[in-house]
Amino acid sequence: MTTSLDAKARFGLTLIAGGAVANIYYNQPLLGLIVAEFGDRAALWVPTTALVGYGLGIVGLVPLGDALPRRALIVGQCLALAVALLAVGLAPNLASLALAHLVVGVLASAAQQAVPFAAELAPDASRGRVVGQVMTGLLTGILLARTASGFLGANLGWRPVFLIASLLALAMAGIAQATLPQTVQTHPLRYRALMLSILHLARSQPVLRTASLSQALLFAAFNAFWATLALLVEGPPFGLTAAGAGLFGVIGVCGAFVAPLSGRFTDRKGAKPVVLGGSLMVALSFVVLWVGGAWSLIAVALGVLLIDIGMNGALIANQTRAYALVPGARGRINTVLFTTLFVFGALGAYAGSQAFLLVGWPGVCAVGLVFSALAVIVAARDPHGRGP
Repeated sequence: MTTSLDAKARFGLTLIAGGAVANIYYNQPLLGLIVAEFGDRAALWVPTTALVGYGLGIVGLVPLGDALPRRALIVGQCLALAVALLAVGLAPNLASLALAHLVVGVLASAAQQAVPFAAELAPDASRGRVVGQVMTGLLTGILLARTASGFLGANLGWRPVFLIASLLALAMAGIAQATLPQTVQTHPLRYRALMLSILHLARSQPVLRTASLSQALLFAAFNAFWATLALLVEGPPFGLTAAGAGLFGVIGVCGAFVAPLSGRFTDRKGAKPVVLGGSLMVALSFVVLWVGGAWSLIAVALGVLLIDIGMNGALIANQTRAYALVPGARGRINTVLFTTLFVFGALGAYAGSQAFLLVGWPGVCAVGLVFSALAVIVAARDPHGRGP
C-alpha cells in the first residue's frame, strides 16, 4: 500500500475515532435520568451492553479492514450507527434500550477501524507519534462524550442526547467519505480465514498477549470507576446534576493529551517504562479515590486526572508495539488487543456497578485497585518491553 497519511486524512481519522467511540459513553452521566425512568437495573445493563457490543464489533467487524477498503467500512458503519442511535432515543422499555445499546456498541467499533488505518499509513519511525495523535481524538471523544451528554441531559432529558448523536453519526459518514484515502488491499482474505488468523496471531505473538493483558486490566479499573462516578456524585453528600457529573470528563481530557508524548517516548525508549509508569499511576488514583473520594470533589477530580493519564499513556505504548508486529495484519492485531480490553472493560463496569450497589464507593475503589495492581505486576514482569 503506497497511500500516505496526509494532514486531511489524519484530521478525519482523529474526528472519526473520537466521534464514533463517544457513542458508547453518552449513557454514563445520564444513568441517574435513565434509572429514574426504567429502574435500578438500568444502571447495570445500559453501560455493560454498550461495552459488550463494542467488543463484539471489534471481533466481528474490525478484522474486515485487513481484507476490504477501510474507508467504505467506516462510512457504512457510521450510517448504520445513526439508525441504532435513533432506536436508543426512542426505546420504550429497558429491554429495547439495552438491545439498542448493544447494536450501538457493535457499530461504534468504526473508531477501531480508524486507528489501525492511521498506523498502516504512517512511516515506521513515527508510528507511535501518529497513533498517539489519532488516539488523542479517540480518548478525547470518550471523555467529552460524558461532559456533552451530561449537559444536554440535564437541560433536555436523556432521549434528545441520542437523537442528536444520530445526526452526528451521519455527519461522520460524510467526513469519512470526504477526507479518507481510498485504498486497495493487495492480499484479500475470506472472512473465515480472517477469523482463524486472529487466533494464530494471539497464539504466536507473545508481545501482543502481554500488551493486551496489561492494558485490559487497566481498562477494567477505568470502567469500574467511570460506570459508577455519576451515581457517586449525584448522591449525598455531593448532589450534583447529570451536567455536573459530565464535567469530570473535561478534567480527563488533560489525560488524553499525554497520548502523543507517550507515542514519541515509546518510539525512542520502548514500551515497558511507559506501561509500568501508567499502571502505577492508575493504582495510585484508586488510593486517592478510596481515601477522599466519598467526601471530597477535589479528591475525585485528582483521581480522574491520574487514572486517565495513566491508562492513556500505557495504551499508546501497548498499541505502538503491537502494531509493529505484523504489517498487513494491523486490523486483526487491533482485534486481539481491543477485544481483550473490552471483555475486561465490560467485566470492570459490571464489577464496579455491583460493588457500588452492594458496598458503596469503597467497593468500587477496591475493585479498581485490584485490577490496577495486577496490571502493575504484568508490566513489571514483562520481558518484551521494547516490543518486537
